[in-house]
Amino acid sequence: MLSRRHFLGAGLATTVYAAGSFVPVWAQNAPSFGTPTLPRPGFRRMKVGDVEVIALNDGITRRPLGEEFVKNAPLTEVRALLASQGLPTDYIDVPYTPFLVVAGARKILIDTGLGEFGGPTTGKLLDSLRAAGMQAADIDTVLISHFHGDHINGLRNKAGEWTFPNAKVMVPAAEHAFWMDDARMAAAPAGMKGAFENVRRTFASMPADTLVQFAAGAEVAPGIQSVAAYGHTPGHTLFELTSSGQKFFYVADLTNVPALFARNPDWAVAFDMDAEAARKVRREVFQRITASNAMLGGFHFPFPAFGRMEASGNGYAFLPAA
Repeated sequence: MLSRRHFLGAGLATTVYAAGSFVPVWAQNAPSFGTPTLPRPGFRRMKVGDVEVIALNDGITRRPLGEEFVKNAPLTEVRALLASQGLPTDYIDVPYTPFLVVAGARKILIDTGLGEFGGPTTGKLLDSLRAAGMQAADIDTVLISHFHGDHINGLRNKAGEWTFPNAKVMVPAAEHAFWMDDARMAAAPAGMKGAFENVRRTFASMPADTLVQFAAGAEVAPGIQSVAAYGHTPGHTLFELTSSGQKFFYVADLTNVPALFARNPDWAVAFDMDAEAARKVRREVFQRITASNAMLGGFHFPFPAFGRMEASGNGYAFLPAA
């Protein structure tokens, strides 16, 4: 069980949901900094061996950059790193990009975005899916990396209807056990209650034949292996796709904004629930990916959200696909 220190450290990861809406404050726009420009079209295709992987943008939120965003670095250093890359220093744009694997007749969606529960520049997943020539009913499997709202809220709408009616929903057993534990919910600080409630809103009434829990390391679909990467959340999971000798790593929230947390893997974003574990696994996975020169995709990476990672200074630089 996570300690109270971990709970408190996770506060900004899951806290402060607007009353009755399950909309986290960190997923709201900051109008004083303008509105982020969404990619058009909101999808990008690539081939990995014999399968196709499609990045599907769910939107972008813009949030002020404050002392709380990077928990263990001075704001002056954070701003300096952004400035060195030609990026704004007073706000952060956070994209949301699920990925779709098309393997023959199989259509496997990885994470679901904010759905109807985010701000006006989010909830674009279904539009992106339609632009790519598919419908929600075409999805036969949904893989969930972890239970933060921006990854699970797209599973159902505000009316409670399931967004992907024909899909099995596969979730990490360790993640499910943590968030569905009544004792942990009771012990959680007030700021995290909304996150526990949001998980229950999403999963508690899901039919038993729809929800599938998988163990760490399990093959969740032909050619797709789950990879435990605990730290961001207690059951945070990545997915490794292999086809005809080629690989694609979906790294979920291994790093938030890569311009910060890939360049400085030891920095901790406010949303990491166990910062020490998250830093350790971040370095391990990035080292593995750069050594293999594999393609990777990240949920919060700048669109098209897939590319390659190369060593850079004390960390790594993300090279987006052309």
